[in-house]
Amino acid sequence: MSGGPVLEALEALSLVDHHCHGVVTADLSRQEFEDLITEGGSWPGSSSFDSPVGVAVRRHCAPLLDLPRHASADEYLARRSGLGPREVHRRLLAAAGTGVFCVDTGYAPERLSTPAELAVAAGGTAYEVVRLESVAESVAARGVEPGEYADGFRVAALEAVRRPGVVAVKSVAAYRTGFDLDPARPSDAQVTEAARHWLAGGGGRLADPVLVRHLLWTAVDLGLPLQLHVGLGDNDIRLHRSDPAHLTDWLHLTAGTIPVLLLHCWPYQRQAAYLATVFEQVHLDVGLALHFVGPARSRAVLEEALEITPFRKLLYSSDAYGVAEFHFLGALAFRRGLAGLLQDRVDSDELDLPDALRVAEWAGAHNARQVYRLPGTS
Repeated sequence: MSGGPVLEALEALSLVDHHCHGVVTADLSRQEFEDLITEGGSWPGSSSFDSPVGVAVRRHCAPLLDLPRHASADEYLARRSGLGPREVHRRLLAAAGTGVFCVDTGYAPERLSTPAELAVAAGGTAYEVVRLESVAESVAARGVEPGEYADGFRVAALEAVRRPGVVAVKSVAAYRTGFDLDPARPSDAQVTEAARHWLAGGGGRLADPVLVRHLLWTAVDLGLPLQLHVGLGDNDIRLHRSDPAHLTDWLHLTAGTIPVLLLHCWPYQRQAAYLATVFEQVHLDVGLALHFVGPARSRAVLEEALEITPFRKLLYSSDAYGVAEFHFLGALAFRRGLAGLLQDRVDSDELDLPDALRVAEWAGAHNARQVYRLPGTS
């Protein structure tokens, strides 16, 4: 893409990544790496490198590991292994240019870096996002009577959000039930009966619609910004049920309470944009999608997200998980995609340059600082 003052400003901007995860701290085998760079897993006879994101890794990450652009997958993985995870993370995180990370700590089947460890590797600052399903499942695992579940969950959630550095909570209701739920707050009796069935089955994965509704309303009571996974995910999700338009009635009921952050959103970025336009509390990002489509297509996704979205409602996230390549590619795709569309509007006199630079800074950093009340907010 061509350069210009908007790209220069975005490249100089220290990003606020308002939703991401840690990186795997151990060495990765080829199979483990390939599994981490796809939502679907790698299959016999195929390679995750034979995909848009695999090509982006070889094109854009290889030079940061002292390899030529488009180095082969074998060369890339050999070099990555030779450098070791600590050096790979240092290089890629530094190149991402992210100064602040809001880290979801609720999903870690692998040993991931903590928020503090991620911040040290990147030379930045990190905060924590509490995943509420993990809190609920820990309450069940400790043992609780059905009639005591609601209070037990509330107390555990309060304890979690009072930890130093916690700035938000998150729900993966899109994975567990989808959003086509009764929007009303469930009664105490409904919660107790649902908890009875869930706990009788051994607790475990929280996927009861009544208890998910209770979780979302508990998030409102906690008073912190609520992040909601929307759209794109692994094959555990039922994509049509993760359309955020299903949240419309719930958003009416919760108006005037907490900020709601719609994460990722692809392929529903237009529905998310509509909700951000008509509900004061709604914000969105297109993280996760950006590194999967790569810098070559990030502009197209961002253009749809910004068709009607108020400029103070778009945030940056990478949703990077497991590999630092995704922290770097997410930032690269965001900067290039947003700069390209804003610069073209400036060049066609649809937007003046000061406005374009302001929009770029809002999306890349300022909007997140405001929503999460981070230091440096004016």
